[in-house]
Amino acid sequence: MTEALIHTTAENSGDTAAAPGAQKPAPAAVPGSAAGALSDAGIQDAVHAIADRSRQAARRMAMANRAWKDRALRAVGAALQESTQAILAANAKDVAAGKANGTSAALLDRLTLTEARIDGLVAALENLANLPDPVGNVVRGQTLPNGLRLRQVNVPMGVVAAIYEARPNVTVDIAGLALKSGNAVILRGGSAAEATNGVLVRVLREALESVGLPADAVQTVDQYGRAGANALMRARGRVDVLIPRGGRDLIQAVVNNSAVPVIETGEGNVHIFIDESASEDMAVEILLNAKTQRPSVCNTVETLLVHSGSTALPAVATALAKAGVRLHVDERIRVALPASIESSPATEQDWGTEYMDLDLAVAMVDSLDEAVKHIRTWTTGHTEAILTNNLSNAERFIAEVDSAAVIVNASTRFTDGGELGLGAEVGISTQKLHARGPMGLTELTTTKWIVQGEGQVRG
Repeated sequence: MTEALIHTTAENSGDTAAAPGAQKPAPAAVPGSAAGALSDAGIQDAVHAIADRSRQAARRMAMANRAWKDRALRAVGAALQESTQAILAANAKDVAAGKANGTSAALLDRLTLTEARIDGLVAALENLANLPDPVGNVVRGQTLPNGLRLRQVNVPMGVVAAIYEARPNVTVDIAGLALKSGNAVILRGGSAAEATNGVLVRVLREALESVGLPADAVQTVDQYGRAGANALMRARGRVDVLIPRGGRDLIQAVVNNSAVPVIETGEGNVHIFIDESASEDMAVEILLNAKTQRPSVCNTVETLLVHSGSTALPAVATALAKAGVRLHVDERIRVALPASIESSPATEQDWGTEYMDLDLAVAMVDSLDEAVKHIRTWTTGHTEAILTNNLSNAERFIAEVDSAAVIVNASTRFTDGGELGLGAEVGISTQKLHARGPMGLTELTTTKWIVQGEGQVRG
């Protein structure tokens, strides 16, 4: 796991929400190299203190109504726009440091913020503000024969922690989702984005204070580095849920070492299957979008399966090659490719690789069954797609492929909270408990049973 930074915060007192005009707490101080100055025990105490302040803030956030939370989201959006130049200046330092350290092109792309990407974050916050509040939503209810009235309602998780790296946009996305769903959030964003995240967290906290909500609803443990991340993972009882977002190594480190309940997200070995009935034009357009629009993200296609009866391969391969995609192919694909298309032999490792770059593994199959078998062998359970004009094949693919998202005749890039109308996403869950697929507002809530009676006792 990479090093990261933390940001200590001023303590808020009281468990109830203050009025919007209430006196603001003093701004939090940002200490120096706290990780080097403290023992592991001292860092654990510091992280526990942050978590305890988050718990207090979460109680206040849970009592805030929709109008108040939406006002906070819009205040954050306005503050991001006002602070764009400061954010970009900090981000430029992180990007320069990343280049000097030999960071891959894929990670540099995730690390980089632009004015357009900041505008996108602001738009996502506005979308969140326009979405219904999930808190208080009645999942189900009934009146029992004995007269007891039952309701199961959505309530906030409480304290949500996130560990991620080189993704400053995640700082805003997760904070916005947590705030709208009535939670407090603790962030660990990694040393690669240290300067950017420092500015973003300050902007978020100040915006919350400006509308009378607790600044401690957004905190980080970045300054305490790896030891701080480890302390966060062990803070069971203080942190309600932990969400890792990043590459395989980071996700598995959190899943294997955390004592806090974890929602596993996002490694994306994504497949597209072109069956023999798929149209050439559609296949070319979708493959170009799914592979080249933004290769560094988890919903980018990494493996292409082509039915031996399809005529789309030459056009698809030609378009991909012109776009700079490097093809890793099996022997049957190599023979079928136009002579002008360069390729390299695919190995077993290629079928399991999430390239996050302009590389694509390509295999030929003779049937839908063979395509599904390949996907079942190598999938990470993220997203799989079929391109077809055969309704029966589409329905079989949907039924037989067990991933968080299954797509018919569209780009895999649509597996995204914003694209699916969730406003934003905390991550894309590839597990099956509680949340699966893009995680929006509802996925950051749990439920509470409310039982109302008139003196009933159990016989």
